[in-house]
Amino acid sequence: MKTGPPPLHPGARRTPGDRGGPPLPGTATPPDETQPPDETPAPDETPAPGETPAPGETPAPGETPAPGETPAPGETPAPGGSAAGRAAEAEPARRPAAAPADGEDRVTDAALRPKDLDGFIGQERVREQLDLVLRAARRRGAAADHVLLAGAPGLGKTTLAMIIAAEMEAPLRVTSGPAIQHPGDLAAVLASLTGGEVLFLDEIHRMSRPAEEMLYLAMEDFRVDIVGGTGLDATALSLDLPPFTLVGATVRSGLLLPPLRDRFGFTAHMEFYDPAELERVVHRSARLLEVQIDPAGAAEIAGRSRGTPRIANRLLRRVRDYAQVTADGVVTRRIAAAALRVYEVDGRGLDRLDRAVLHALLKLFDGGPVGLSTLAVAVGEERETVAEVAEPFLVREGLLARTPRGRIATPAAWAHFGLAPPPEPPRTAPPGPHRNGAPGPDARPDESAPGGSRPGGDRSRP
Repeated sequence: MKTGPPPLHPGARRTPGDRGGPPLPGTATPPDETQPPDETPAPDETPAPGETPAPGETPAPGETPAPGETPAPGETPAPGGSAAGRAAEAEPARRPAAAPADGEDRVTDAALRPKDLDGFIGQERVREQLDLVLRAARRRGAAADHVLLAGAPGLGKTTLAMIIAAEMEAPLRVTSGPAIQHPGDLAAVLASLTGGEVLFLDEIHRMSRPAEEMLYLAMEDFRVDIVGGTGLDATALSLDLPPFTLVGATVRSGLLLPPLRDRFGFTAHMEFYDPAELERVVHRSARLLEVQIDPAGAAEIAGRSRGTPRIANRLLRRVRDYAQVTADGVVTRRIAAAALRVYEVDGRGLDRLDRAVLHALLKLFDGGPVGLSTLAVAVGEERETVAEVAEPFLVREGLLARTPRGRIATPAAWAHFGLAPPPEPPRTAPPGPHRNGAPGPDARPDESAPGGSRPGGDRSRP
């Protein structure tokens, strides 16, 4: 018995996609009529895949949108030409999106970084020592010794790493300790280094211990031992590295293991800046930013920058914005003070978090002592935030002290807020004996009397 598609109706014509059965009403193609490939579907037909007209939009006759392109809602394509061509023509008329604020700050920070040691302000002792190390390496024609930069954030560790690469005329590779958590990550970075290249490892104290131990051999012998496989299938591969310079930056040099710390040929301890050095930083940054500032305005910003150039540059940008909006763009002492008052930075550089910590310590706990966790709950911040962000500056300024019993406010903190410290409770002296040698009225019953006899202990007498 033969099987196949059923016969067609008289006058019907089978289409290539027909698999049998009579065509549905309204779908049969009349004889000797085919649809051109670029013909626009009729209004009652379904658009082809990838051509979804916007709601309420009807394509113009003879026009087919490009594949995967959807006209904007409410837009009616003009007759003639493709939608892609019209979009290209209309592209220059669109308004460009504004750059993110943090992206602008990063670009500005990069522009304010000095490019050589002569343009680096402050850290005179570090600059002198580092200049000798780099000049000697250039005369020998060899890579410079490994350098460890230790200090608080914002003092110029990253800038010095870039200056080292520029002075040695070598490429710079930048990575960080948190990004290297496995020895294989470090091996991949080291294997791609070229001769004389400078590897900057930021936050080196946060690198994993196995990777840190692999770094010992790479720094000393310029070799990396890689073990692949497990058990009997394990194989060891020794990879020779070209001479390179490792520049490590850390805010906690004490967290580095002594074997790693001792392998650095030069260790630089970055110090906080004094106000005179910060004034020079502010004047230099203002010149690069094309900001008009007088010496009094620069001194006002420098005095509130907490001894950190990064903070000085940030405050300068905010004062510049205030001067451009509310004044004629010239930064004076009055304009700088008014702008920093808006951004909640007082005359000593205390910000909102610093004042909240001191206010809670003074008003809620009468100056302490109070535990760190309790103090953090009182200001609504995390314990680590108070310990790592607020406390270092408050301790350095002599406004807060750490004691075994907790945090206490110093007299300078009370004076900064114009408050009087609470009176100290009277100290009670230990009870002393009476004039006749008998124990005092507050003596314990088992306390021995002078002479070695216990009161009431000798019962031989009446």
